[in-house]
Amino acid sequence: MALAADDLRLSMNWMDTLILVIYFAVVLGIALAARRSVSNSLDFFLAGRALPAWVTGLAFVSANLGATEILGMAANGAQYGAYTVHWYWIGAIPAMVFLGLVMMPFYYNSKVRSVPEFLLLRFSRSSHLLSAVIFAVASVLIAGVNLYALAIVLKALLGWPLPISILLAGIFVLAYIVIGGLSSAIYNEVLQFFVIVAALIPLTVLGLVRVGGIDGLIEKVTSQQGEMFLSTWAGTGFGETNPLGTNWLTITLGLGFAISFGYWTTNFAEVQRSLSAKNLSAARRTPLIAAFPKIFIPLIVVLPGIIAMVIEPTIGKTGGYDYNDAIPILMRDLLPNGVLGLAVTGLMASFMAGMAANVSSFNTVFTTDIWRAYIKPHMPDGHYLKVGRAITAIGVVIGMGTAFLAASFSNIMNYMQTLFAFFNVPLFATFILALFWKRMTAKAGFWGLLLGTAAPIAFYFSYQAGIVEMGSDQDANMTASMIAFAVDLLVSVPIALATKPKPAAELEGLVYSRASARDKGVLAAGDDAWYRKPAVLGWSALILSALCYIPFTL
Repeated sequence: MALAADDLRLSMNWMDTLILVIYFAVVLGIALAARRSVSNSLDFFLAGRALPAWVTGLAFVSANLGATEILGMAANGAQYGAYTVHWYWIGAIPAMVFLGLVMMPFYYNSKVRSVPEFLLLRFSRSSHLLSAVIFAVASVLIAGVNLYALAIVLKALLGWPLPISILLAGIFVLAYIVIGGLSSAIYNEVLQFFVIVAALIPLTVLGLVRVGGIDGLIEKVTSQQGEMFLSTWAGTGFGETNPLGTNWLTITLGLGFAISFGYWTTNFAEVQRSLSAKNLSAARRTPLIAAFPKIFIPLIVVLPGIIAMVIEPTIGKTGGYDYNDAIPILMRDLLPNGVLGLAVTGLMASFMAGMAANVSSFNTVFTTDIWRAYIKPHMPDGHYLKVGRAITAIGVVIGMGTAFLAASFSNIMNYMQTLFAFFNVPLFATFILALFWKRMTAKAGFWGLLLGTAAPIAFYFSYQAGIVEMGSDQDANMTASMIAFAVDLLVSVPIALATKPKPAAELEGLVYSRASARDKGVLAAGDDAWYRKPAVLGWSALILSALCYIPFTL
């Protein structure tokens, strides 16, 4: 952050500080209340599978409202303009609907505690261990991003030293997860969702007022960046140029399919929220309920990034502000005291929500899929509860260390999408083959996942070394994701055809069938109402997201 240390310092008064103190007190209060419901490892890791759909749905979207969403998507808005909405309407909603309508019955009915555990049932111990290690590494890397983002904001806005900011934020998240487990994290994520939205709406409204409303914004953006900056598909033909530096095929296949489905359907930080629901109906509705607020998040995240680019044209320029500074710039220039305290609280809430989601998924995967499966099997349940709490502390400490890995990226979303291409996309390819092809074997799953992970890493370092030229970092990430998916398939299919699959009897409930996909499970009162039917919710979300493109394509 080139200029942030001095130029973005905020003048917070007692009212702003009081809002922060009240928020932290409420968060710890929720954790202490949730502690009473934690009596075994299932309560700690999956909230006893007892939460209603509206709670898990809001937690599902809140878990994603971390550094990647607030700073990262605002940074994307400032750098790429309206093209950023692809990360929502193509890059999130279809995959969230697919998770709810197609994949959740298999996750939930198999009674697995984690996504890697599903591969243990479907394949073998080798595939299970490999996926568990990949999940654990990815979780702490992403948790570190949220810590780093919070630290640079606190340093810029409040003058707190970077190491102290990372330490204090990590300790606070550690406290409320260790005390209350996943229930504490989820209920706090519901609170954090409303705090984040309440903090970002004034930023958007005041930003529009500053630039002269929608018409003034369009005029200023067009004069500075050109009309293409407010379009979503212009210039995406082959051989054409656009701010995103990529084409429609890479957007739809790289982002809309590989990265999107890889993240939303296999990222345990999200799937864990669905698995904590009280029944199958609630589990399926969790990502579908989350899809509706997700559709409108660009209004309070991407739009402020575009506004910040207009207000501060030095963003992204040599010697100017980083793209990550878009939100802090608006907070400095637009918010009065009181509202400023709410905005700072909202930012802290977003970072803690993102970190807590990844730390809680890390402790579950490590304890369930590594410790219990390979290091200390057949121990009393209380032992795993203690290990879960201990590994939470270790995960936070590792996250503090990995926080500094994000420092070399002026746009942290570029960093996050790199991680998704490395870890989530090959896992999704393996899952798709495992779920829809009975002929898929354990050896094919292991080698496909291993080489599918190695391939995008090799491609990315070739890009960084200048061996491969791409239009932008995001273009490189989308291309890497397509390579990951293709390599996984090209490796898996011939190995599967050359090796012996499991007997059909052992695949019951683990391979797709129409009967399993349509299974409604045990319904609670009101679950059979038409407006709660997963198909109604899913198709409504898809149609609404498609309609949102219209203003940006006329």
